[in-house]
Amino acid sequence: MSDTIEKIKCLIIGSGPAGYTAAIYAARANMNPILYQGMQPGGQLTTTNEVENFPGYADGITGPEMMMQLQEQAKRFGADIRDGWATKVDFSAQSHKVWINDSIELQCETVIISTGASAKYLGLPSEQHYLNMGGGVSACAVCDGFFYRNRDVVIVGAGDSACEEAHYLSKLCKKVTMLVRSEKFRASKIMEERVRKTENIEILMNHDTVEVVGDQHVVYGVKALNKNTGEVIEIPATGFFVAIGHKPNTDIFADYISLDETGYIINVPGTSRTNVDGVFVAGDAADQVYRQAITAAGTGCMAALDAERYLASKED
Repeated sequence: MSDTIEKIKCLIIGSGPAGYTAAIYAARANMNPILYQGMQPGGQLTTTNEVENFPGYADGITGPEMMMQLQEQAKRFGADIRDGWATKVDFSAQSHKVWINDSIELQCETVIISTGASAKYLGLPSEQHYLNMGGGVSACAVCDGFFYRNRDVVIVGAGDSACEEAHYLSKLCKKVTMLVRSEKFRASKIMEERVRKTENIEILMNHDTVEVVGDQHVVYGVKALNKNTGEVIEIPATGFFVAIGHKPNTDIFADYISLDETGYIINVPGTSRTNVDGVFVAGDAADQVYRQAITAAGTGCMAALDAERYLASKED
């Protein structure tokens, strides 16, 4: 552990639209925010090739470019953007302690958690290859479905989110093949019935994804194993969507912050406040419903404003 303890008025843990927006607002409010970018600087959006649904970008923008612009905007107002990630916290006292990279100890008057959530993937080498290439693998139909208009796609998943995303894709795509890995859906009956009644959704029960097939640059099919017969089929598709859930990056806060059964931070409704005074949350660490860049940015604004009001109340 470092012998030097740095005292901070406002610490932002994590980047992405939520963290950078919080930094912009906190810096403009003279809160001298320090932001540690985390293990994935810029967050999930840095894995997105094209962003066309964020207001203000008429011609679209790449995810990495958008995150660089948000970072530079935060820096322009004086935010201190640093490399590193939080590895331990202690929120038991009024001065909140956070350790960075297991070595740097910070004492913070306010903390904004914007650590996000990570999409779960199947872990297939071919899936990861085309995900990294930006060539046809996605974990967000709302983000990327637009690029597959009038095309055939495959989606894997069995819960409410998978059904919702399959139904969303059915309005854009020529055909949606839904791979359900077991003999039954995990989704609610109403969501299951919705996809079953949609004409251009084909549901293949008890099928595992074997391989995402392509030309090393873009996807042109998906191989799936029928677990009942042992037959492997190849489904023509230009897009492969994974909808098997997200894992919020909140493990280090579990001893102090109230989490729901899946690990998302529970905020006071209508605010960014958590159960710990002076600790706020923004973005996907608390959002398992929308998970969009624009909603994350909005909650980043909320968190900075809530933190500013909290600090002001301490001075009264």
